[in-house]
Amino acid sequence: MMEETDYQYMLEAIEEAKKAEEKHEVPIGAVVVIDGEIVGRAHNLRETAQRSIAHAELLAIDEACQKTGSWRLEDATLYVTLEPCPMCAGSIIMSRVKRVVFGAYDPKGGCAGTLMNLLQDERFNHRAEVVGGVMEEECGRLLTDFFRSLRAKQKASKKTHS
Repeated sequence: MMEETDYQYMLEAIEEAKKAEEKHEVPIGAVVVIDGEIVGRAHNLRETAQRSIAHAELLAIDEACQKTGSWRLEDATLYVTLEPCPMCAGSIIMSRVKRVVFGAYDPKGGCAGTLMNLLQDERFNHRAEVVGGVMEEECGRLLTDFFRSLRAKQKASKKTHS
């Protein structure tokens, strides 16, 4: 169920996504909130760090665990601009995040309801509340514009090398 502050914190996640884009990373951002305080924030750094696990969600969760001094984030809400992938959904479950709010749906890798819903699978010992589509258009536009620009650059590069 959507809460009043969901837009406010999604705007923070969008700011993180813009930081990723400035670094030529896929523009995905995440923040972790506990009791109205942002305890973790991050953006994608896979290309920069050359680490497959440098997803915004994992980095934000890691920062939140360090800041709180606990791997259990039972009172936390994770805000992320794109629906979590299987790896991130697993991390959300393992860190006991209470609630996940995401922007754009991911038809190719979404595991919070699109391809499957790992976050609410009763076979796990933890389930997270899921709210999808918060500021979906804005979050989706960041990704669409990024990939459109990337394809245009690749096309231009092919023409100059032909």
